[in-house]
Amino acid sequence: AMDDAVVARMLALRGSPRWNLAARDARLGFPAAAEAFSCALGLPITEQDTPALYMLLRRTLADLGLSTYTAKEAYQRERPFMVNGEPTCTPEEEEMLRSDGSYPSGHTAIGWGWALILSELDPDRAEALLARGRAFGESRNVCNVHWRSDVISGRMAGAAAFARLQTNSDFLTAMDAARENIADARKAGLEPNVDCDLEAEALDTAMP
Repeated sequence: AMDDAVVARMLALRGSPRWNLAARDARLGFPAAAEAFSCALGLPITEQDTPALYMLLRRTLADLGLSTYTAKEAYQRERPFMVNGEPTCTPEEEEMLRSDGSYPSGHTAIGWGWALILSELDPDRAEALLARGRAFGESRNVCNVHWRSDVISGRMAGAAAFARLQTNSDFLTAMDAARENIADARKAGLEPNVDCDLEAEALDTAMP
């Protein structure tokens, strides 16, 4: 009942700034994907400005996203747009999504995992980073491609993958390098290379 209610209410956001941000959050290809947390971090996340941090996000995308696939393949849950016949914010991906199970949400696992990683790297920005990670997952509800329970479970998978990465020496070395990138970028006074005012407007949209 909760899943049905959330999906029905999210349809009201179609065409809004929040809908447009959800379409942007759907992009997991780089360099676009790295921009999602740039405003929350207050720094550019690019191959040129913060190369170690950029590569850390690229490498962990696979670890975090694939953490959901055993369950996805087991349940093969239909996505909301397959049930309600309403549009998504990424129509070009709908054919692929039809054969990719809805539960849990891989995008959410990635976004929440990145939020946890970045919060550990820069604890002073943790509140903004975790809020952005939560919104990144909620974008899948806005897009009409995931149920609310998919997103909740995706966060759990992302958190579990992040915990598992803490035992990996390569990950810990990469974290140290990314932390140095952040410190150097702050000293240099670098700023995000995306429109943070536009993002803030979208995130301020009252969720139905």
